[in-house]
Amino acid sequence: MRGLETNVRRLRKQVFVEIARVAYNSDSINDDIEAIPYTITPGDTPQYCDNIYRERAITSERVRLAMGMSLRPEDRPVHVTQGIEESAIDEKYYEPPLMQVIPSACNACENNIYEVSNQCKGCVAHPCMEVCPMNAISFVNGKSYIDQNKCIKCGKCKANCPYDAIANKRRPCADACGVGAIESDEHGRAKINEEKCVSCGMCMVSCPFGAIADKSQLFQLIRAMKSGREIIAEIAPAFVGQFGEYATPERIKAALIKLGFQDVYEVAIGADIGAMAEAEHYVEAVASGKQPFLLTSCCPSWAMLAKKYFPETISMISNELTPMVATARIIKKEHPNASVVFIGPCAAKKLEASRRTVRSDVDFVITFEELDAMFIVQDIEFDDFRQGIPMEDATGAGRGYAVAGGVADAVRACIKEYHPEVEVNIEHAEGLSECRKVLTLAKAGRKNGCLIEGMGCPGGCIAGAGTNIPLNQATVAVRNFKGATKQAIPDIAILEDKDLGIEIQKPEA
Repeated sequence: MRGLETNVRRLRKQVFVEIARVAYNSDSINDDIEAIPYTITPGDTPQYCDNIYRERAITSERVRLAMGMSLRPEDRPVHVTQGIEESAIDEKYYEPPLMQVIPSACNACENNIYEVSNQCKGCVAHPCMEVCPMNAISFVNGKSYIDQNKCIKCGKCKANCPYDAIANKRRPCADACGVGAIESDEHGRAKINEEKCVSCGMCMVSCPFGAIADKSQLFQLIRAMKSGREIIAEIAPAFVGQFGEYATPERIKAALIKLGFQDVYEVAIGADIGAMAEAEHYVEAVASGKQPFLLTSCCPSWAMLAKKYFPETISMISNELTPMVATARIIKKEHPNASVVFIGPCAAKKLEASRRTVRSDVDFVITFEELDAMFIVQDIEFDDFRQGIPMEDATGAGRGYAVAGGVADAVRACIKEYHPEVEVNIEHAEGLSECRKVLTLAKAGRKNGCLIEGMGCPGGCIAGAGTNIPLNQATVAVRNFKGATKQAIPDIAILEDKDLGIEIQKPEA
């Protein structure tokens, strides 16, 4: 479903738009928040569900999450706005859990069940019966029948049916989760195991019922902007193409200034710093044999996966600042009184900004999806901008981070430029299942000498949970933007600023 304009996406967008509208315009926040489910589902005709009551109940929970609050308990009456006083402020970090399953929206899908469909022809050969190792398949009323108490889910029956008459029913959210964090509650509904979850958001974008949603700081950001505080945006490299055909990078920057941001920085600046730093790290530690391999650090879900499931690799994760944090520190140094908002495609960045182990200097995180709601409410049309504001901050290396393989390509280019005598071995994995495989191989010593790039989302950042457009469109847009960049790789002199926490020595001439 990635990239499709579905009813789930439409409902998410409507909720974000209404939250933004309240944040910008409301003088009676409680009343206006309580009214949102009725604004989205007016009258007595449901827009998305089987009845208006369920639809409004689901929307009410989405409203709470969009306000940064948790879901209401199911066993006692609680107003949609209960606890809003703690959230209706202009400064609030996310509180785990970030991803939550909305019980009233969950369809309690079967998980890994093999069933015979009406396509069964009742053939004489009965290959499904012949291959079943547990004798779980019998012939009933002229059709094959699978006894679920005997079935071990091996899939041999499905593989051998000549009519493809056996369906493997799988829970889409669980299928999309590469760490097995989707479990079931006592009612058969999906439940997220927070001990396993790495907050990539792939479950959220894969659920066809829209039963999983993440928390937002959209309301708090808008209130902060209305308060008159100095707020500066840093926008991730995946932003290109996310807001329609007229939204060129220059117009997007102009639109952000019009929204009220004092300035806009490219996160690709921080990516340039990261590429140079990780290139030097690879040369100094891996190419020299001091360290078996190096893991990139820019994807928070990938880094969290390594730390949770492969703790022996923690010392192999690059300790360089992520692009988001490096850029935020540049902004804070140049604008010490400003608040910083990271605008990107990623749900996991919301928690990275809140972590206590590394000071992020990021005050707010919103996604492209949430930013689009701000543009809509403020009536910003990109074709109204005759001239934009140029973005000339970063190099092609940093801008290429958004596409899977782009981080490794940037590091390789820097090594080739500054250390041409060093041969670099690259591995990259996208999607948490593939990431687990490559980490297993690395743990076994089969990736020694490699720079290993991991991306939690299949396709890279352009496939993140907070994006607006299909993966193929985003890929083309980012690659065109990268190709049009004047400078291909960063100058190593940018790393001489020791205040950013980067200690890389310039190679001798």
